[in-house]
Amino acid sequence: MTKDSRIPATLAGKVKRTAWWGVAAAATALPQFAMAQDAPVYNNGDIAWMLVSTAFVLLMSIPGLALFYGGMARAKNVLSTMMQIFSIFCLISVLWVVYGYSMAFSNGGAFFGGLSKTLLSGVVYDANGFFVATATFSKGVLIPEMLFAFFQLTFAAITVALIAGGYAERMKFSAVLIFSVLWFTFSYIPLAHMVWWWPGPDAYTSPEVVADLNATAGYLWQMGALDFAGGTVVHINAGIAGLVAALFLGKRTGYGKVPMAPHNLTMTMLGASLLWFGWFGFNAGSNLEANGYAVLAFGNTLIATAVAAITWMAAEWILRGRPSLLGILSGAVAGLVAITPACGFVGIGGALVIGVVASIVCFFAVAYVKNMLGYDDALDAFGIHAVGGIVGAILTGVFVNPALGGAGYVVDGWVGPTFGYDSGQILIQVKAVLVAVVWSAVVTSVILAALKYTIGLRVSPEVESTGLDLSEHGESASHN
Repeated sequence: MTKDSRIPATLAGKVKRTAWWGVAAAATALPQFAMAQDAPVYNNGDIAWMLVSTAFVLLMSIPGLALFYGGMARAKNVLSTMMQIFSIFCLISVLWVVYGYSMAFSNGGAFFGGLSKTLLSGVVYDANGFFVATATFSKGVLIPEMLFAFFQLTFAAITVALIAGGYAERMKFSAVLIFSVLWFTFSYIPLAHMVWWWPGPDAYTSPEVVADLNATAGYLWQMGALDFAGGTVVHINAGIAGLVAALFLGKRTGYGKVPMAPHNLTMTMLGASLLWFGWFGFNAGSNLEANGYAVLAFGNTLIATAVAAITWMAAEWILRGRPSLLGILSGAVAGLVAITPACGFVGIGGALVIGVVASIVCFFAVAYVKNMLGYDDALDAFGIHAVGGIVGAILTGVFVNPALGGAGYVVDGWVGPTFGYDSGQILIQVKAVLVAVVWSAVVTSVILAALKYTIGLRVSPEVESTGLDLSEHGESASHN
């Protein structure tokens, strides 16, 4: 029995060519629908699952991330933090429909798509009045492209919002909005295209067409990077941007001298729980179909998170003398981040190892490295998302190995497909991580430098002392 085509492919059937859950190139992979009079045939279970998954990922941002970050902020900045998350989600949602989806998921070059799908042109209805279909990872299996576009919208929005953890409590709201637009355009969109854009499984009809089709895919897809649900595009990308933002802005006034404890860990607990809940849509939904691979991604997301939470709790207990709620919640999020690129590729054993390793590495990054190096990553966007994403991305190349319980990946250019493994995949994963790190760091630095010397990045000392809630938004979270 042949496995379904959930796992990315190899270049020309010789060099490993793997992508994220990637993106079927919509109607371009299925030219028969442009001429046929019959409507595309969908599996209603797949459509229902993807609708639910889209709503789940929306829940991760609002209210999940808003509560998680808001609870960790100081009382005088909780509303500004939540305002940033909510407004970024709305802003990026609009930009995604206007040009983001087109530039990420249409033919163009290796780094950017084109503008042929601006305002979702050609994404809703085809020439016959039917809903436009896009491929999944199984040959002949379709979902409406509009559904895929909205699912991807939620990924774009939460990625930009995650960066707020790095600049929290000291960045002008006007600068936040302009930065979000520019970073979305020049960092998120190109990385999404590099990792997720490919012609789709139905286009690969024979070995003769593989090379030409591969040449139309995104840069990291051509390289063979494995990323099931966004370890590079989402977590490394946002985490690195958070670190760069923290460095550009400098430390919060009084950082390291006055207490800056989270003002409401009850909110943070609720936010973390909603993130975990929504992450099942993030990871298992990235399979694009309701089948066994979605179940695998779901199970790995559950178990890696649980073991990462327990591992962080144990590390904190041993090294600091007592376990904390913030610690176990941080461990859970580290596990969620690390399993994201691996969730549909590795077995349960691999998920357990990834959860443990990521939790330990992230714990040391947050508890020791940050203090040692002196940067003020206020809500640990870098320490959790970048570090956890890097660990998960690299270990994906290890535990995708069928000998270690993994699913393997396509090794025949999607013609079959046929599955296999080679240890060289680990080096491919490292290269993909480096591309994501460098791209995000450079783009973020250029944008922040431009804003710093034009409108300015940081609020005044008086505003920071009063708090951004009252100073920038004229409201307070509580009135005692």
